[in-house]
Amino acid sequence: MPFRPVHSEKLAAAVVRQIEELILRGILRPGERLPAERELSERLGVSRPSLREAVSDLQSRGLLSSRAGAGIFVTEALGSAFSDTLVQLFARHDEAVFDYLSFRRDMEGLAAERAATHGTETDLRVIGELFGQMEVAHGKRNPADEARLDADFHLAIIEAGHNVIMLHMMRSMYQLLREGVFYNRSVMFKQRTTREALLDQHRAINTALQARDPKAARAAVEAHLSYVEDALAADRQAERDEDIARQRFERVRTKG
Repeated sequence: MPFRPVHSEKLAAAVVRQIEELILRGILRPGERLPAERELSERLGVSRPSLREAVSDLQSRGLLSSRAGAGIFVTEALGSAFSDTLVQLFARHDEAVFDYLSFRRDMEGLAAERAATHGTETDLRVIGELFGQMEVAHGKRNPADEARLDADFHLAIIEAGHNVIMLHMMRSMYQLLREGVFYNRSVMFKQRTTREALLDQHRAINTALQARDPKAARAAVEAHLSYVEDALAADRQAERDEDIARQRFERVRTKG
């Protein structure tokens, strides 16, 4: 008979499982600090020795790391699926920029469909709240805040799809964006016409999601990322044209 004795789970093992699940589901994020030992043991309802045993286990498997005098953190490495060598290679070639945007368009279109279909009411409230914060930041004309909220808005859509593999893969992609590997997002929010267009595009995405319209949500995301791709292509071309113009100017000035 395929039965085995039932054993009660050790408290430390239960703590390990709970923290693992929080990391897997994206609730605890790379680089995030855990509460102090006393507070965390009280929240979990376990003794401090049991908590220490769990933390030690998670540290040995690379999920948590300690910083002297600062506390226990979710390991930063969980935020990136790419080696430093590959990241440097991405940064040196424009081809990677446009492949990145093409990949995002495909994956985030799918994520928007999933969010419209599988997202809970609270998921949609989070997305709506972030869009509201984007509107406020837009009024204050702070490019850095708008760029940060832009990333948070898109990640909230991915989280609302409730697929942990997609979540961690796309979080790694956004970490590269935050680090400016592909392009500086803040630059896109400096021109008034671009800022207005980007806000309108995010409004269309939010409206489709709140209406739970998967096709409209996907189309809105794809239109937004196509706009970003076109804007970057135009910016790259303008840089090349300006470089040529400077060379011509130097030639004219030298001859004169």
